[in-house]
Amino acid sequence: MEQTSGKKNDVIHNDNKPQFNRSIGLISNFALGFTYLSPLTAVYSLFALAVTLAGPPAVWWILIVACGQLLVALVFGEVASQYPITGGLYPWARRLWGKKYAWIAAWIYLWALVVTITSIAEYTSTFVASLLHFDTSPGNMLVSAVVLLLLMMAVNMSGTKNLARVARIGFWCEIISVIALGIYLLIFHRSQPFSVVFDSMGVLAKDGSYQTAFMSAALMGLFMFFGFEACGNVAEEVQNPGKKIPLAMILSIVFGALSAIVSVLGYLLASPNLVSIVNGKTADPIPVILSEALGPTGATVFIVVAIVAMLSCILSLQAALSRLIFSFSRDQMLPGSTWMSTLSKNSVPDNAMIVSCLLPVLICVWVYFQPDNLSRITAFAVIGIYISFQMVVLAALRQRLKGWKPAGEWSVGAWGMLVNVLALAYGVCGIWLLAQPADSSSFIDRWTVLVGLAIVVLSGLVYMALARPFGRSNAPENDAIAYAKQLNAEL
Repeated sequence: MEQTSGKKNDVIHNDNKPQFNRSIGLISNFALGFTYLSPLTAVYSLFALAVTLAGPPAVWWILIVACGQLLVALVFGEVASQYPITGGLYPWARRLWGKKYAWIAAWIYLWALVVTITSIAEYTSTFVASLLHFDTSPGNMLVSAVVLLLLMMAVNMSGTKNLARVARIGFWCEIISVIALGIYLLIFHRSQPFSVVFDSMGVLAKDGSYQTAFMSAALMGLFMFFGFEACGNVAEEVQNPGKKIPLAMILSIVFGALSAIVSVLGYLLASPNLVSIVNGKTADPIPVILSEALGPTGATVFIVVAIVAMLSCILSLQAALSRLIFSFSRDQMLPGSTWMSTLSKNSVPDNAMIVSCLLPVLICVWVYFQPDNLSRITAFAVIGIYISFQMVVLAALRQRLKGWKPAGEWSVGAWGMLVNVLALAYGVCGIWLLAQPADSSSFIDRWTVLVGLAIVVLSGLVYMALARPFGRSNAPENDAIAYAKQLNAEL
């Protein structure tokens, strides 16, 4: 971890520390966060599940979660502006609370990202299978997912400029496949009235309550609106990060929400037989809707665009994970830290990138043997990310209560305390929703999310107790108030 200088958006590197190139501007940083957030991926992965669980009103979860995560992004923006340091959540938590707290937050976030990359690679493989006309057998899905992961690793290793280029391509593919297609469906193929978004179509939970059914569909929104933190994960590669990173985070959420709402409304209102989707008879409705609206050729073109967008999402996820591992390793916090904290001639953490690819590959192998657990591990990934997010939000609130006034170039001013409290309240509600048991008679299947979370947390605590990795670095910690005063004094 490096310290920032008197100029609020500069970073001082020791001579013996590897340095990144500042080659990412606002648009590229926004594109990185947007493609990582990837509304297309969430819509395509969970549209059918959400509509089956709660009917058309499931679309409202997009707006609900977007508002909640916007509060979180405002908190992150103030923190990132004061601490524009590579690694995002880990250095933020360290500077806001302390080394032990930061270590466990980053450990949870690291494994959540690993599982998220696995999930996206597996979901993308189904589109590749549709395009190339091969069966979606576990073996084919494994090979396809591994090839996609290796391909994106190669692009990432080629340099930050290529990462930014592909992120921009992915951004435009997202725009075409989400917003443009959604508008096209709404204008030329609308079969349902707009009022259908208030019609549950008779959906009820097992307890006879629609409220329970609606709450169970939250995963579509909760899965969609994280990724904006990737804008801060590459802080030392961003030009003028103190101002541009907070703005890029906010833009990622706002544009993500607008595009997702347009997309979901397009599919809902263009479906001539919406009841068959709600009752589960049409298990994979989006390809059916596309074939009816665009024809076979148009549907194929769209699938190609969608694959490019999802590959860009994997690329952004790998970049974020590798920077987290690099930042973690730079402070000697992981086994093999010296090896993982080196940069290549392209100023990319290649060794950390290899680990960022290898770990999801191992999870893909597990999914090969347990293919029915893909949706459950997706939920685990989301709850892990939400917990690590809220650990930063809680740490920021703790500092505010002690008198911290963020001293970065970007701030929400007097609204900071209220925004922080509301962000924490939202996060706790989101975690509670994600922790709800699945509908299964098996204990492990019913509580997969919490069991997986417990394994990650306990293994991290055991490693902390035995290896004491948090004590290997003299990087600053718990210095938010003092550092803010220093920045203000140097203006």
